Amino acid sequence: MLSNKRLIEEMKQRVFVANLALPESGLVKLTWGNVSEINRGAGVIVIKPSGVPYSKMKVSDMVVTDLNGELLEEGMKPSSDLATHVELYKAFEEINAVVHTHSKNAVMWAQAGREIPAYGTTHADTFYGEIPCTRQLTLEEVSSAYEYETGKVIVETFKEKKIDPLAVPGVLVYGHGPFTWGETPQKAVENSVVLDEVAEMACVTEVVNDAVGSIPQYLLDKHFFRKHGKNAYYGQA
Repeated sequence: MLSNKRLIEEMKQRVFVANLALPESGLVKLTWGNVSEINRGAGVIVIKPSGVPYSKMKVSDMVVTDLNGELLEEGMKPSSDLATHVELYKAFEEINAVVHTHSKNAVMWAQAGREIPAYGTTHADTFYGEIPCTRQLTLEEVSSAYEYETGKVIVETFKEKKIDPLAVPGVLVYGHGPFTWGETPQKAVENSVVLDEVAEMACVTEVVNDAVGSIPQYLLDKHFFRKHGKNAYYGQA
């Protein structure tokens, strides 16, 4: 019991720090974002509380639930996007953290209902191919269980397009905004930063050259696999 309590407190600290990194990185205004972390062995998810300003948020405010999103501790209400996080954790078993923001550049592409093509190596360093955009949710899906269905449509998109969620650690939800994920809360936030940067780069690239195409596969391969996989050589050992 004591070891589990210590584990949860450590998760709360990491999730708290990762949530604070969102406004610090310019990804979030007001309360428009959330970060969560899962520990499947302990059977817990820790997530930001709903609607709490970042300037007033404390480590102790982080909300603890089971793997189905049911509260395990008394306290604040969890983020309204919890059900989306839960569905991503169930479908993508390799990920340990999820981030959602309404960052401006990524949202512009989500509102346009467009995937972000891999126009350059900055994109290829993190995302192995285009960043997909889901279909629009139906009236029934929005009316019945909106956040749950948001998670479902993300999973559906990755299955239909046969995308590896570890190779493309992010998605745009049509008309809504981006979700990213990673091995840790810090890495999931980093992927959100990269997603928003490449969204801006792609937008301006199309303004400069409206006939531009994606980079060739060999260049995509080179940049992605020099950072990822067993033969990666970028960075220090």
